[in-house]
Amino acid sequence: MSDSASKPRPQFRNLSIPQIMSYRLPLAGKTSILHRISGALLFVCLPLVILPLFALSVTSPESYASIQSVVSNPLCKLVLLVLIWGYLHHFCAGIRYLILDLHIGNDKHSAQKTAGVVLGVSLALTLVFGLKLFGVW
Repeated sequence: MSDSASKPRPQFRNLSIPQIMSYRLPLAGKTSILHRISGALLFVCLPLVILPLFALSVTSPESYASIQSVVSNPLCKLVLLVLIWGYLHHFCAGIRYLILDLHIGNDKHSAQKTAGVVLGVSLALTLVFGLKLFGVW
């Protein structure tokens, strides 16, 4: 007789939503997911928001003034702030991944440290640009 008959078969159970929500990703995993989310955000918003705003702003001085009045709305500024964060995070994380592609900082400690740096730098730059956007300077 073979030995495979005596081994218990593995059991695969369905995962529930609370089990999935209890998983804790490391900081590098969260940065990776945010990189994908920011890339998708930029991909979707480029033809829907960014290009139409740019096209209207360069058409004539009157259209620029109308865009300026629309962008002065606080809700529109929040949308622009999210787009600014998406761009800055995607840019900073992209530089991190280019460095990782050069096989620099692939160990666990360095990956966690660079992920923290990416999050910190992108949020700090978003804060600076957000203060400028909302007219603090």
